[in-house]
Amino acid sequence: MRITTDQIQFTNKPREVSHAREFNFLAENLEKKGINVEQLIQKLQAFQIAIPSWALGTGGTRFGRFSGGGEPATLIQKIQDIGILHALNRSSNSVSLHIPWDIPQDYDAILQAAAEAEIGFDAVNSNTFQDRTDQSLSYKFGSLSNNDQTIRELAIEHNKEVIRIGEKLGSKALTVWLADGSSFPGQHSFRKALQSTYESLQEIYKELPSDWKMLVEYKPYEPYFYSTVIQDWGTSFLLANKLGDKAFTLVDLGHHLPNTNIEQIVATLMTEGKLGGFHFNDSKYGDDDLTVGSIKPYQLFLIFNELVSGFEETANPSPAWMIDASHNLKDPLEDLLQSVEAIKLAYAQALIVDQIALHAAQASHDVTFAQEILQDAFRTDLRPLVRESIRQSGGAITPIHSYRELKVRETLIKERGKDSKASGL
Repeated sequence: MRITTDQIQFTNKPREVSHAREFNFLAENLEKKGINVEQLIQKLQAFQIAIPSWALGTGGTRFGRFSGGGEPATLIQKIQDIGILHALNRSSNSVSLHIPWDIPQDYDAILQAAAEAEIGFDAVNSNTFQDRTDQSLSYKFGSLSNNDQTIRELAIEHNKEVIRIGEKLGSKALTVWLADGSSFPGQHSFRKALQSTYESLQEIYKELPSDWKMLVEYKPYEPYFYSTVIQDWGTSFLLANKLGDKAFTLVDLGHHLPNTNIEQIVATLMTEGKLGGFHFNDSKYGDDDLTVGSIKPYQLFLIFNELVSGFEETANPSPAWMIDASHNLKDPLEDLLQSVEAIKLAYAQALIVDQIALHAAQASHDVTFAQEILQDAFRTDLRPLVRESIRQSGGAITPIHSYRELKVRETLIKERGKDSKASGL
């Protein structure tokens, strides 16, 4: 299924008058505050969020998985689904592949499908947290950190394979999420596990093309619950620093213990020039992988406030922006549309923060006014601004409504069948 410009304009038509009224009212108020609305729109249009290939199907828990039908059973179908998202929101112009769940078989066909959908290839993701069906050695007790050198070499070679796949597709980054760890005290040596991991990453780092990045992810727990080898941003930062200029820390919003100050982590990493990318999601208890902005929208705004100021005040390179979510109950495409909108809304809110006034309040220790400045931006309803940026780019004024009115899921079920399951899940 492909969504045409005419279809989008058809669904936009009934909303144009009310949208114009809401946007013009907002724009007038913003201009009165000295905010250049056209510049805001341009920044929002340029901000693109990669869609992970694993998020296009229904996820699940250890209790079960309840598919909604019409899921993309092949990589080409996944690319086509992202094309649907991008046609609607003009904000999702790339896919982040997970290997081996989505190994390209016919590169020419994959690249052609991507070109037709106006989709590029963001970071490629390696997987050494589970064994392949034809794998003779097991990652049960670790991969890059394993005591067995032959298992470490297998994991290293997998990451090198992922780099080679990414090169053929035009990707420029490798994301390494290492699930290695221990469930019981004494299970392994902390020092040896970390050193083996560093040495393994060194071998992978040597294979990076000159214009690539390595993004090192971290997580405090799961699948192991006593320790994980790369348990926090500090360990990731340590490894990235030791590896070299092409290695960076990747921040997943769900990979933190409750009440962690993620915005402070972001500020520190940007100061050191080592913030490499984001995996956006939301959580209540842990790595819940919920819709972005569904639980902690103010935290998301505060993170973007640090990002926006960091863009101006540090030399940190432009990060990779990706969603990492599991859609257990919702239609995955609807969930992704909601997540992208929440991300762009938080970005827009951060863009209107009066940074000069905020710095003045900070300098004079005016705690009350500093809070007022931030909350004034956060409480400003900028949805009409986000929608106008999408409309001007040729997308749907309200992507969710257009998605439903065009009966996208129903069409996908007719084309693929109600029992079609997403590959890799």
